[in-house]
Order: sequence, then structure tokens, then C-alpha cells
Amino acid sequence: MTTTKHNYIAGEWLAGADTIENRNPSDLSEVVGLYAQADEAQLNKALDAAQQAQKKWAKVGLEQKQSILQAIGEEMMARAAELGELLSREEGKPLAEGKGEVYRAGQFFTYYAAEVLRQIGDMADSVRPDIEVYVQREPIGTVGIISPWNFPTATAVWKIAPALAFGNAVIWKPANVVPASAVAVAEIIDRQTDKGLPKGLFNLVMGSGGKIGQMLVESPEVNAISFTGSVEVGKGIAAAAIGNLTKLQMEMGSKNALAVMDDGNLDTAVACALGGAFGGSGQKCTASSRLVVHSDVHDEFVERLTAGAKAMVVDNALKVGTQIGPVVSKSQLQQNMDYMMLAKEEGAEHVCGGERVERDTEGYYMTPAVFVGTSNKMRINREEMFAPIACVIKVDSYEEALETVNDTNFGLTSGIITESLARATHFRRNAQTGCVMVNLATAGTDYHVPFGGRGDSSYGPREQGQYAAEFYTSVKTSYVHSGMPV
Repeated sequence: MTTTKHNYIAGEWLAGADTIENRNPSDLSEVVGLYAQADEAQLNKALDAAQQAQKKWAKVGLEQKQSILQAIGEEMMARAAELGELLSREEGKPLAEGKGEVYRAGQFFTYYAAEVLRQIGDMADSVRPDIEVYVQREPIGTVGIISPWNFPTATAVWKIAPALAFGNAVIWKPANVVPASAVAVAEIIDRQTDKGLPKGLFNLVMGSGGKIGQMLVESPEVNAISFTGSVEVGKGIAAAAIGNLTKLQMEMGSKNALAVMDDGNLDTAVACALGGAFGGSGQKCTASSRLVVHSDVHDEFVERLTAGAKAMVVDNALKVGTQIGPVVSKSQLQQNMDYMMLAKEEGAEHVCGGERVERDTEGYYMTPAVFVGTSNKMRINREEMFAPIACVIKVDSYEEALETVNDTNFGLTSGIITESLARATHFRRNAQTGCVMVNLATAGTDYHVPFGGRGDSSYGPREQGQYAAEFYTSVKTSYVHSGMPV
């Protein structure tokens, strides 16, 4: 009998108004579990509990806070194999990637545990005599977190960990496609209520984006919203939250480009392109779906890329040797197939891949696809596909490559493959993206440095590293008259 997992609200596990079924995209016969769906009353209960718990959290000493966050991170890292398998079962990424994601999520907690002890303010002399000025950061209050399905543990945690570290309460609404990973994280955090984490400081409220998510962003009790998802949904959130002047941080779409220059190492270029375009079934906001290639190396690069794509192993996420698992859902697979058809209609030359394939277990499998003869005017190079589809754009110079890379409404990541220090430096300074990679895949970032983009890719302060304080805190400036009385 399948067990129903509940929402975590005010320190209690509560049954929902309804449940959803979670199936394994690698094996549609397997039900991962049944998961509760919250209603408005439960969301309001979580919001009220969060406000009260945040006041208690503010009084907890720094060392105790550090110890709690450290313990959460250490448990996640210790259980990375177990929880990584659960993640791969519900999301579809290969097992090694699932384990790696959970371990990295644990590192976010241990990093921000250390940041708890590094919250140091500034002091300055006033322009007026005998007055000192103190600048310090204080918690923003209650933070609503809306996380995506493609990195169900890591993306959520890189929001939750700094929110707690900087003294806030959390209401977390995960994507409904991946509830199992959310419950696993909540169970780990729940164990710290016996160690001083106030009940109600962290709340897991599962439900649809259209219902629970919408109520969350419209609530006047929420002081800040951190969202990762599509541009369309992000703009809707902004419109709903502006009435309350809610602070916003949003990471949205992307259309990342990897430029391969005529002086670049082709082995490096192909490896970066394969990993960047097809890793995680292309379901990454940092995926390099545009491959901008110099004409002098275009044909050889395409030949090697095609051979590499055809050789990639597409299979059950839990199988040893799988390089590409299934896409996450039936609707995502259909969207991918629609883009395959669109590419052909737009005149792109289909080189390989993009077929739905069968494996030992029924799942949403498709092979990685390569198109050539594409241009930046095509929709396949303007819209985020979130699919294992790479489109090659031929250019005749470095200058044309840079112009092509920057010709997009998005601006999250970009990369260049070159052996020229001058080109690498020029590209790094002139690529209009928040993250730039030199001789690396566009996918793959570190937790201790800022992450975010430009244009339609991002809105609000950066995520990760010490830059996260800009979003999760409010700055207070105090003036103190220190002169002796006359």
C-alpha cells in the first residue's frame, strides 16, 4: 500500500485537502508515492506560524544557529546516496547526478552555517562631530520560496539555507512534479526542532502553482519571494506581489550560447557542448542549446558532436552507465517533440536524434538531437526549449560570434572555447550574461559565489555566496551621539 506523505506546517505533519500521485519517469509502472495538497487554511496556518517562529529565531544565539544549519547539511551529505536515488526516481536525472545534487545541497547548508558567524556590520564616523554611524543587516521576515522541478533539492536549498542563516522564516512551495525530494528535505530540517529550531520557522506547503503558489505570492504576510521558473510565471508573480511591495528575487529562462573559436581545442569544445547541451536531458537553465561555431572548424566540430551525441546512453536513471535519463513528464516530452517539428519547419537541418525510444521500462525517453544550418532568427534559437536539443549556428569571425551570443532576450550564462588569452578576456568582459565560462561548459556553478543573469533571465538581487545577504536581509543605519555632555 502506498503511503501518503503530508505537508509540514507549524512543526506538524498534516494531511492535505487532496493528494497527487508521483510516478517515476524512468518506469511509469512505479508510483513513487502519494503527496498531500494544501488548502488555503493550511497556507494561512503556515504563514501565522512563520511570523511567530521568526521572532523566536531572532533570539537564538549565533553558535546554536550555526550548529543547526551545520547538522542539516551534514545529514544531507551523509545520506546523498539514498536521497539521490529518490531524486533520480522522481525527476529522471542519472543516479550519479542525483547523488551529486543532494551532496551539493548539503554543502549549501554547511556554507551558510559558517556565514551565520560572519554577519559583521560596518561602523563609520558621521560628517557631524561626535556622532558614530552603525550599519547592520537584519532579517527581512517571512520568505516565500517557489522552487522548480529540474533541480528539486539543490535549487530549493540554495534559497532555504541563506533564508534561515540570515534569520528569516520560510514557506516553501516546491514544484508538484517532485514532491518526494521536498518531503525528504523537510524531514531532515524537522529533526532540528529538538535542537532549538523553532516550530513553524520552516514550512513545506505542497500544492499547485495556480492555487497555493498564487495565494502565497499575493499574501501581505510574505515579506519576500524567491522564485525559480519560467519567464511567464515570473512576470505573473511580479504582478501579483507588487500590490504588497513584496521584495522579489527571480531566476527565469535562458538561451545560453557556447562559442567555439577556430583556435579552440576541439576535444574540449565537444566535451563542453555534449555536457552543456545534453546533461540532465537539457533540462537546465544553464544548458547550452545554442552552439556558435567558427566556420573554419564547423564541419569537424559537427562531425565529432554528432558522433558523441549518438554514443550517449539513454536509459533508466538508476541504471549504471546511463548518461541521459528520461525527460521529467509526458507534457515535457510532448513539448520537446513540438520543438523538433518546429526546427524542421523553420528550415534547420536535422543531423541526428530527437526520437522517442523504448527501453526495458516504459518511460519518457528521447535521444539527444543536433540541428545545423540554424540562425538566431529561428524560434528554436530564441526560446528556451528545456530539451536535449542543440542547435549549431555557423559564424565567420570572433566578432560575429560575440554578436550572436549577445543577440538574445536572455542573459544567464555564456561560454567560449579558445586558446587566445586576448579573446578570452575580451569575451569575458563583453558577453552580456551574468555568468561567463572560458573553456568550460555553460552548465556548472559554485555555491560560494553569486549566481544570476540579465535581461529576461533574472530579476532582483543575486543568489548564492555572500551576495545572498542582499536579498534575505534589510539594511539598518543607526546614528549614535557619542559626545560628552556640555
